[in-house]
Amino acid sequence: MISRLVDFAALALSAAAVVFAQTPSQMRVVEQGAQSHVEAARQVVARTAAEWTALWRDHHGAGDLPPVDFSKEVIAAVFLGTRPTAGYTVTIVGAATEGNVLQVRYRETAPAPDAMTAQVITYPYQIVAIPKSAATDVKFDKVQ
Repeated sequence: MISRLVDFAALALSAAAVVFAQTPSQMRVVEQGAQSHVEAARQVVARTAAEWTALWRDHHGAGDLPPVDFSKEVIAAVFLGTRPTAGYTVTIVGAATEGNVLQVRYRETAPAPDAMTAQVITYPYQIVAIPKSAATDVKFDKVQ
């Protein structure tokens, strides 16, 4: 009985490792910061140069478009929207294909309640390039 439980636990851990195999080391941060032109909360994946150009213009306005090789990677971005102070961040912590769904996991952090923060409106975001996926659906999951 114990042997079967150990086998089951090993199988469950192995499956979890496959589900979120794209770790931060397999992702390339394209840009991250606290000031975006995207003022509303938004999660998006850009799979083509045209989608990437449109997203970059929404986010950055004018300026040079960072290069992306869409034969090998796609863009995933999380914009938190308007925040009342400095100290908020977002980090994409993993992405993986499960069936026909590309799951992107991200973490939002806020300043501690007693933290001294700049009293300025911010728009935190992170944009990453992740290995290309054949999945047609995308799901963004906020994790703790």
